[in-house]
Amino acid sequence: MTWLDLAPDEARLAIGHWVGTRELPAYRTRQILPYLWQRPAADWSAASDLPRSLSGALTADAALPRPARVAQQASHDGTVKFLWRFPDGAHVESVFIPDDRRRTLCISSQAGCAFGCTFCATGRMGFGRNLAPWEIVAQVRELLLDAAFDRPSNIVFMGMGEPLHNWPAVHTALSILNHPEGLGIAARHVTVSTVGLVPGLLALARRPEQFGVAWSLHSPFSERRAEMMPVERKYPIPVVVDALRAFRRRVTFEYVLIAGWNDRPEDARELARLAQELAAHVNLLPLHPGGAPGLTPTAPARVASFAAEVGAAGANVTVRRSRGLDIAAACGQLRVEAEAPADS
Repeated sequence: MTWLDLAPDEARLAIGHWVGTRELPAYRTRQILPYLWQRPAADWSAASDLPRSLSGALTADAALPRPARVAQQASHDGTVKFLWRFPDGAHVESVFIPDDRRRTLCISSQAGCAFGCTFCATGRMGFGRNLAPWEIVAQVRELLLDAAFDRPSNIVFMGMGEPLHNWPAVHTALSILNHPEGLGIAARHVTVSTVGLVPGLLALARRPEQFGVAWSLHSPFSERRAEMMPVERKYPIPVVVDALRAFRRRVTFEYVLIAGWNDRPEDARELARLAQELAAHVNLLPLHPGGAPGLTPTAPARVASFAAEVGAAGANVTVRRSRGLDIAAACGQLRVEAEAPADS
Protein backbone atom coordinates (compact mmCIF):
# COMPACT_ATOMS: atom_id res chain seq x y z
CA MET A 1 0.00 0.00 0.00
CA THR A 2 1.10 3.56 -0.70
CA TRP A 3 0.52 6.32 1.84
CA LEU A 4 -1.44 8.04 -0.92
CA ASP A 5 -4.13 5.38 -0.37
CA LEU A 6 -4.75 6.56 3.20
CA ALA A 7 -6.93 9.32 4.57
CA PRO A 8 -4.70 12.11 5.98
CA ASP A 9 -5.18 11.15 9.66
CA GLU A 10 -4.21 7.56 8.84
CA ALA A 11 -1.32 8.70 6.66
CA ARG A 12 0.07 10.81 9.51
CA LEU A 13 0.00 7.78 11.81
CA ALA A 14 1.64 5.55 9.18
CA ILE A 15 4.38 8.09 8.54
CA GLY A 16 4.88 8.53 12.27
CA HIS A 17 5.29 4.78 12.67
CA TRP A 18 7.80 4.69 9.80
CA VAL A 19 9.74 7.59 11.31
CA GLY A 20 9.70 5.98 14.76
CA THR A 21 10.96 2.59 13.61
CA ARG A 22 14.00 4.35 12.09
CA GLU A 23 14.57 6.37 15.27
CA LEU A 24 14.24 9.61 13.36
CA PRO A 25 13.16 12.87 15.03
CA ALA A 26 9.38 13.17 15.36
CA TYR A 27 9.36 16.43 13.37
CA ARG A 28 10.16 14.42 10.24
CA THR A 29 6.53 13.32 10.17
CA ARG A 30 5.46 16.97 9.91
CA GLN A 31 7.96 17.47 7.10
CA ILE A 32 6.95 14.41 5.10
CA LEU A 33 3.13 14.55 5.23
CA PRO A 34 2.65 17.78 3.19
CA TYR A 35 4.45 16.23 0.22
CA LEU A 36 1.58 13.79 -0.24
CA TRP A 37 -1.12 16.37 -1.05
CA GLN A 38 -0.69 19.88 0.38
CA ARG A 39 2.35 20.61 -1.79
CA PRO A 40 2.65 17.35 -3.70
CA ALA A 41 6.02 16.05 -4.79
CA ALA A 42 6.47 14.27 -8.10
CA ASP A 43 8.85 11.94 -6.25
CA TRP A 44 10.79 12.07 -2.99
CA SER A 45 13.87 13.57 -4.62
CA ALA A 46 11.76 16.72 -5.18
CA ALA A 47 11.23 17.13 -1.41
CA SER A 48 13.87 19.83 -1.15
CA ASP A 49 13.96 20.19 2.65
CA LEU A 50 14.62 16.51 3.30
CA PRO A 51 18.15 15.12 3.56
CA ARG A 52 19.20 12.97 0.63
CA SER A 53 19.50 9.91 2.85
CA LEU A 54 15.89 10.37 4.02
CA SER A 55 14.48 10.94 0.51
CA GLY A 56 16.35 7.81 -0.60
CA ALA A 57 14.80 5.76 2.20
CA LEU A 58 11.37 7.11 1.36
CA THR A 59 11.87 6.22 -2.30
CA ALA A 60 12.72 2.66 -1.29
CA ASP A 61 9.95 2.21 1.27
CA ALA A 62 7.10 4.56 0.32
CA ALA A 63 7.03 5.25 -3.39
CA LEU A 64 4.65 7.88 -4.76
CA PRO A 65 2.86 6.13 -7.65
CA ARG A 66 1.68 8.24 -10.56
CA PRO A 67 -0.42 7.60 -13.66
CA ALA A 68 0.94 8.21 -17.14
CA ARG A 69 -0.74 10.97 -19.13
CA VAL A 70 -1.54 9.09 -22.33
CA ALA A 71 -3.50 11.81 -24.11
CA GLN A 72 -4.58 15.40 -23.62
CA GLN A 73 -7.04 17.35 -25.75
CA ALA A 74 -7.82 21.06 -25.43
CA SER A 75 -11.02 22.67 -26.66
CA HIS A 76 -11.41 26.20 -27.97
CA ASP A 77 -13.65 26.88 -24.95
CA GLY A 78 -10.83 26.08 -22.50
CA THR A 79 -11.99 22.57 -21.60
CA VAL A 80 -9.12 20.08 -21.36
CA LYS A 81 -9.59 16.32 -21.34
CA PHE A 82 -7.00 13.86 -20.04
CA LEU A 83 -6.58 10.15 -20.52
CA TRP A 84 -4.56 8.50 -17.73
CA ARG A 85 -2.99 5.04 -17.66
CA PHE A 86 -2.27 3.36 -14.34
CA PRO A 87 0.57 0.87 -13.78
CA ASP A 88 -1.62 -2.17 -14.51
CA GLY A 89 -2.74 -0.69 -17.84
CA ALA A 90 -6.19 0.54 -16.76
CA HIS A 91 -7.25 3.79 -18.42
CA VAL A 92 -9.52 6.53 -17.05
CA GLU A 93 -10.43 10.07 -18.03
CA SER A 94 -10.76 13.41 -16.30
CA VAL A 95 -11.89 16.79 -17.63
CA PHE A 96 -10.75 20.25 -16.54
CA ILE A 97 -13.42 22.92 -17.09
CA PRO A 98 -12.46 26.55 -16.42
CA ASP A 99 -15.42 28.92 -16.17
CA ASP A 100 -14.94 32.47 -14.86
CA ARG A 101 -13.60 32.02 -11.32
CA ARG A 102 -14.52 28.32 -11.07
CA ARG A 103 -12.07 25.67 -12.18
CA THR A 104 -13.95 22.39 -12.11
CA LEU A 105 -12.27 19.02 -12.47
CA CYS A 106 -14.48 16.08 -13.39
CA ILE A 107 -12.87 12.86 -12.15
CA SER A 108 -13.39 9.12 -12.58
CA SER A 109 -13.92 6.55 -9.84
CA GLN A 110 -13.82 3.35 -11.93
CA ALA A 111 -12.25 2.07 -15.13
CA GLY A 112 -15.42 1.51 -17.14
CA CYS A 113 -18.86 1.16 -15.59
CA ALA A 114 -21.17 -1.73 -14.72
CA PHE A 115 -24.48 0.09 -15.13
CA GLY A 116 -24.94 0.17 -18.89
CA CYS A 117 -26.76 3.47 -19.43
CA THR A 118 -27.53 3.55 -23.14
CA PHE A 119 -26.53 7.19 -23.69
CA CYS A 120 -23.07 6.86 -22.09
CA ALA A 121 -19.89 5.73 -23.83
CA THR A 122 -18.47 4.50 -20.52
CA GLY A 123 -21.56 2.40 -19.86
CA ARG A 124 -21.22 0.71 -23.24
CA MET A 125 -17.59 -0.27 -22.64
CA GLY A 126 -18.49 -2.33 -19.56
CA PHE A 127 -16.81 -2.58 -16.18
CA GLY A 128 -13.04 -2.90 -15.83
CA ARG A 129 -12.20 -2.40 -12.17
CA ASN A 130 -12.55 -0.06 -9.24
CA LEU A 131 -9.96 2.65 -8.73
CA ALA A 132 -7.98 2.78 -5.51
CA PRO A 133 -8.15 6.01 -3.47
CA TRP A 134 -4.74 7.15 -4.72
CA GLU A 135 -5.85 6.62 -8.32
CA ILE A 136 -8.96 8.75 -7.81
CA VAL A 137 -7.06 11.58 -6.13
CA ALA A 138 -4.15 11.29 -8.58
CA GLN A 139 -6.36 12.90 -11.22
CA VAL A 140 -6.34 16.04 -9.06
CA ARG A 141 -2.77 15.65 -7.79
CA GLU A 142 -1.34 15.46 -11.31
CA LEU A 143 -2.78 18.87 -12.17
CA LEU A 144 -1.22 20.35 -9.04
CA LEU A 145 2.12 19.04 -10.30
CA ASP A 146 1.64 20.78 -13.66
CA ALA A 147 2.33 24.52 -13.64
CA ALA A 148 0.26 24.93 -16.82
CA PHE A 149 -2.99 24.44 -14.85
CA ASP A 150 -4.61 26.44 -12.09
CA ARG A 151 -5.56 24.62 -8.93
CA PRO A 152 -9.06 23.09 -9.28
CA SER A 153 -11.62 24.88 -7.13
CA ASN A 154 -14.41 22.33 -7.59
CA ILE A 155 -14.37 18.54 -7.91
CA VAL A 156 -17.20 16.52 -9.42
CA PHE A 157 -17.37 12.72 -9.49
CA MET A 158 -18.97 12.71 -12.92
CA GLY A 159 -16.31 10.96 -14.97
CA MET A 160 -16.04 7.28 -15.73
CA GLY A 161 -17.76 4.88 -13.35
CA GLU A 162 -20.41 4.98 -10.65
CA PRO A 163 -18.84 6.48 -7.50
CA LEU A 164 -21.18 4.75 -5.04
CA HIS A 165 -20.38 1.37 -6.61
CA ASN A 166 -16.82 1.97 -5.38
CA TRP A 167 -17.83 3.48 -2.05
CA PRO A 168 -14.89 2.36 0.16
CA ALA A 169 -12.34 4.02 -2.15
CA VAL A 170 -14.54 7.07 -2.81
CA HIS A 171 -15.13 7.42 0.95
CA THR A 172 -11.36 7.68 1.49
CA ALA A 173 -10.87 9.91 -1.55
CA LEU A 174 -13.49 12.35 -0.22
CA SER A 175 -11.52 12.61 3.03
CA ILE A 176 -8.29 13.28 1.15
CA LEU A 177 -9.94 15.91 -1.04
CA ASN A 178 -11.51 17.73 1.92
CA HIS A 179 -9.10 17.34 4.85
CA PRO A 180 -6.87 20.36 5.68
CA GLU A 181 -3.84 18.06 5.55
CA GLY A 182 -5.08 16.65 2.24
CA LEU A 183 -6.12 18.88 -0.63
CA GLY A 184 -8.24 21.14 1.56
CA ILE A 185 -11.16 21.54 -0.86
CA ALA A 186 -14.34 22.63 0.91
CA ALA A 187 -17.02 19.92 1.02
CA ARG A 188 -19.53 22.24 -0.63
CA HIS A 189 -17.19 22.32 -3.65
CA VAL A 190 -17.15 18.53 -4.03
CA THR A 191 -20.09 16.78 -5.70
CA VAL A 192 -20.77 13.08 -6.06
CA SER A 193 -22.93 12.10 -9.04
CA THR A 194 -24.80 8.80 -8.90
CA VAL A 195 -27.37 6.83 -10.84
CA GLY A 196 -29.04 6.22 -7.47
CA LEU A 197 -27.41 3.38 -5.52
CA VAL A 198 -29.37 3.61 -2.30
CA PRO A 199 -26.89 1.97 0.13
CA GLY A 200 -24.16 4.31 -1.07
CA LEU A 201 -26.45 7.33 -0.90
CA LEU A 202 -27.26 6.57 2.72
CA ALA A 203 -23.57 6.07 3.52
CA LEU A 204 -22.71 9.41 1.90
CA ALA A 205 -25.52 11.14 3.79
CA ARG A 206 -24.11 9.84 7.10
CA ARG A 207 -20.84 11.71 6.61
CA PRO A 208 -20.66 14.91 8.67
CA GLU A 209 -19.34 17.01 5.78
CA GLN A 210 -21.90 18.51 3.43
CA PHE A 211 -20.68 17.11 0.14
CA GLY A 212 -22.97 17.75 -2.80
CA VAL A 213 -24.98 14.97 -4.40
CA ALA A 214 -26.26 14.90 -7.98
CA TRP A 215 -28.75 12.27 -9.09
CA SER A 216 -28.50 11.17 -12.72
CA LEU A 217 -32.21 10.98 -13.38
CA HIS A 218 -32.73 11.50 -17.13
CA SER A 219 -36.39 10.47 -17.08
CA PRO A 220 -38.99 11.11 -14.38
CA PHE A 221 -41.00 8.04 -15.43
CA SER A 222 -39.83 4.72 -14.03
CA GLU A 223 -40.72 2.56 -17.03
CA ARG A 224 -39.06 4.88 -19.53
CA ARG A 225 -36.03 5.41 -17.29
CA ALA A 226 -35.53 1.65 -17.01
CA GLU A 227 -35.25 1.41 -20.80
CA MET A 228 -32.12 3.59 -20.82
CA MET A 229 -30.89 3.06 -17.24
CA PRO A 230 -31.13 -0.59 -16.08
CA VAL A 231 -30.40 0.46 -12.48
CA GLU A 232 -34.00 1.69 -12.28
CA ARG A 233 -35.18 -1.91 -11.94
CA LYS A 234 -33.24 -2.36 -8.70
CA TYR A 235 -33.52 1.14 -7.27
CA PRO A 236 -36.68 2.72 -8.71
CA ILE A 237 -37.36 6.43 -8.57
CA PRO A 238 -39.55 6.43 -5.40
CA VAL A 239 -36.92 4.47 -3.43
CA VAL A 240 -34.14 6.85 -4.48
CA VAL A 241 -36.27 9.88 -3.65
CA ASP A 242 -36.75 8.52 -0.11
CA ALA A 243 -32.98 8.03 0.26
CA LEU A 244 -32.26 11.57 -0.96
CA ARG A 245 -34.35 12.98 1.88
CA ALA A 246 -31.43 12.16 4.19
CA PHE A 247 -29.25 14.93 2.72
CA ARG A 248 -29.01 18.29 4.44
CA ARG A 249 -27.74 20.08 1.36
CA ARG A 250 -29.88 20.70 -1.68
CA VAL A 251 -29.89 17.80 -4.11
CA THR A 252 -29.31 18.33 -7.82
CA PHE A 253 -31.04 16.39 -10.58
CA GLU A 254 -28.89 15.82 -13.66
CA TYR A 255 -31.03 15.51 -16.77
CA VAL A 256 -29.51 14.90 -20.22
CA LEU A 257 -31.99 15.86 -22.93
CA ILE A 258 -32.39 13.37 -25.80
CA ALA A 259 -34.56 14.38 -28.73
CA GLY A 260 -37.89 12.60 -28.82
CA TRP A 261 -37.08 10.51 -25.78
CA ASN A 262 -37.25 12.53 -22.57
CA ASP A 263 -38.00 16.07 -23.74
CA ARG A 264 -41.82 15.95 -23.95
CA PRO A 265 -44.07 18.40 -22.08
CA GLU A 266 -45.24 15.58 -19.77
CA ASP A 267 -41.58 14.85 -18.94
CA ALA A 268 -41.10 18.49 -17.95
CA ARG A 269 -44.15 18.51 -15.70
CA GLU A 270 -43.26 15.26 -13.92
CA LEU A 271 -39.62 16.30 -13.59
CA ALA A 272 -40.73 19.52 -11.92
CA ARG A 273 -43.04 17.61 -9.57
CA LEU A 274 -40.18 15.33 -8.45
CA ALA A 275 -37.83 18.26 -7.99
CA GLN A 276 -40.37 20.12 -5.85
CA GLU A 277 -40.80 17.03 -3.68
CA LEU A 278 -37.13 17.30 -2.62
CA ALA A 279 -36.65 21.06 -3.16
CA ALA A 280 -34.04 19.91 -5.69
CA HIS A 281 -32.37 21.94 -8.41
CA VAL A 282 -32.58 20.66 -11.99
CA ASN A 283 -29.58 20.84 -14.32
CA LEU A 284 -30.51 20.35 -17.96
CA LEU A 285 -27.84 19.40 -20.48
CA PRO A 286 -28.23 18.44 -24.14
CA LEU A 287 -26.81 15.01 -24.92
CA HIS A 288 -23.14 15.27 -25.91
CA PRO A 289 -23.16 14.10 -29.55
CA GLY A 290 -19.91 12.15 -29.17
CA GLY A 291 -21.14 9.94 -26.36
CA ALA A 292 -24.08 8.06 -27.82
CA PRO A 293 -24.19 7.07 -31.49
CA GLY A 294 -27.78 6.73 -32.68
CA LEU A 295 -29.20 9.23 -30.21
CA THR A 296 -29.81 12.88 -31.04
CA PRO A 297 -29.38 15.84 -28.69
CA THR A 298 -32.49 17.92 -28.12
CA ALA A 299 -32.39 21.00 -30.33
CA PRO A 300 -31.47 24.30 -28.60
CA ALA A 301 -34.92 25.81 -29.09
CA ARG A 302 -36.58 22.79 -27.50
CA VAL A 303 -34.05 22.83 -24.64
CA ALA A 304 -35.06 26.41 -23.91
CA SER A 305 -38.79 25.64 -24.05
CA PHE A 306 -38.35 22.50 -21.92
CA ALA A 307 -36.53 24.56 -19.29
CA ALA A 308 -39.33 27.10 -19.37
CA GLU A 309 -41.89 24.33 -18.87
CA VAL A 310 -39.98 22.93 -15.88
CA GLY A 311 -39.71 26.41 -14.38
CA ALA A 312 -43.35 27.22 -15.00
CA ALA A 313 -44.28 24.02 -13.17
CA GLY A 314 -42.52 25.32 -10.08
CA ALA A 315 -38.97 23.89 -10.10
CA ASN A 316 -35.61 25.64 -10.02
CA VAL A 317 -33.84 24.86 -13.29
CA THR A 318 -30.59 25.72 -15.06
CA VAL A 319 -29.54 24.92 -18.61
CA ARG A 320 -25.90 23.88 -18.75
CA ARG A 321 -24.03 24.34 -22.00
CA SER A 322 -22.10 21.44 -23.43
CA ARG A 323 -18.35 21.90 -23.15
CA GLY A 324 -15.58 20.49 -25.33
CA LEU A 325 -17.75 19.87 -28.37
CA ASP A 326 -14.67 20.03 -30.62
CA ILE A 327 -12.82 17.34 -28.63
CA ALA A 328 -13.66 13.85 -27.32
CA ALA A 329 -15.23 15.30 -24.16
CA ALA A 330 -18.16 12.92 -23.72
CA CYS A 331 -17.63 10.53 -20.82
CA GLY A 332 -15.59 7.55 -22.06
CA GLN A 333 -15.18 8.95 -25.58
CA LEU A 334 -11.45 9.67 -25.43
CA ARG A 335 -10.65 6.23 -24.07
CA VAL A 336 -12.79 4.58 -26.78
CA GLU A 337 -11.04 6.63 -29.48
CA ALA A 338 -7.57 6.00 -28.06
CA GLU A 339 -8.12 2.24 -27.90
CA ALA A 340 -9.80 1.93 -31.33
CA PRO A 341 -7.80 0.11 -34.05
CA ALA A 342 -6.04 2.48 -36.43
CA ASP A 343 -8.17 1.36 -39.39
CA SER A 344 -11.51 1.63 -37.57
